[in-house]
Amino acid sequence: MTGLRHYLQFKDFSREEYDYVFERAKWIKSKFKRYEPYHPLFDRTLVMIFEKASTRTRLSFEAGMQQLGGSAIYLNTRDSQLGRGEPVEDAGQVISRMSDLVMIRTFEQDIVERFAANSRVPVINGLTNEYHPCQILADIFTFIEHRGPIQGKTVAWIGDSNNMCNTWLQAAEVLDFHVHVSTPPGYEVEPERAGLYGTDHFRQFADPLEACKGAHLVTTDVWTSMGFEAENEARMKAFADWCVDAEMMSVAAPDAVFMHCLPAHRGEEVTAEVIDGPQSVVWDEAENRLHAQKALMEFLMLGRIED
Repeated sequence: MTGLRHYLQFKDFSREEYDYVFERAKWIKSKFKRYEPYHPLFDRTLVMIFEKASTRTRLSFEAGMQQLGGSAIYLNTRDSQLGRGEPVEDAGQVISRMSDLVMIRTFEQDIVERFAANSRVPVINGLTNEYHPCQILADIFTFIEHRGPIQGKTVAWIGDSNNMCNTWLQAAEVLDFHVHVSTPPGYEVEPERAGLYGTDHFRQFADPLEACKGAHLVTTDVWTSMGFEAENEARMKAFADWCVDAEMMSVAAPDAVFMHCLPAHRGEEVTAEVIDGPQSVVWDEAENRLHAQKALMEFLMLGRIED
């Protein structure tokens, strides 16, 4: 790997690069579990820019950077000049001269793209309205831990065709697996917004039960994502039949796992029986944001490390 790299969409890396990052995540996690210090990013600084609220993203990046030997600085747009109208391009120029790595959690994808175009250091998309690549990175790492390679497997996405769904669709094309998407009418996948090359790796289903049949992974998200709160009442009615329940899990593959990026609303997008049940891996999934992102930061800053 040569030159400056950013991580703004899942398709920014190749399958071979993901194989490497997942192996590094496994190695880094094993050291963490053995309480063995590993500080490849000593004296490096990560700036975290938040326009959207966060629990897992802030914790996993801040703790992860510290565990790699570096330091992390939290910036909320309300407390910085970005919130007072400073051009994103100018912020990219300035912030990247004072840091080694930048993570941004914001609304429009255009914001992270413009920032990265003016940055001297790697930029990571911590979440936008369109994509959430770090979460899917962690989700696939979690699947590999529990069930082995994801290539050729089927993921059922039930609910809203949001940034998570878009990123699963990109991941399917890069890593060669299949996604069954079931959304209420009017909330279907928009291939152009999802940034898809084609439609070979996904199918849309009107019936969520049909989408779950034979799936190796069933996953969902809240019905109303950040920024869409005004639509909440309409969404509650539209999505009523898209709650992942025991019946949906029963038609999936016998060893299917359930995932949710959290926070979850039990009784809305998923029943308590499923999210708190034996097939759920949501707590491993949440923890793996930490380890997958440590591998991501190491890769963006240092390239390949030969053991």
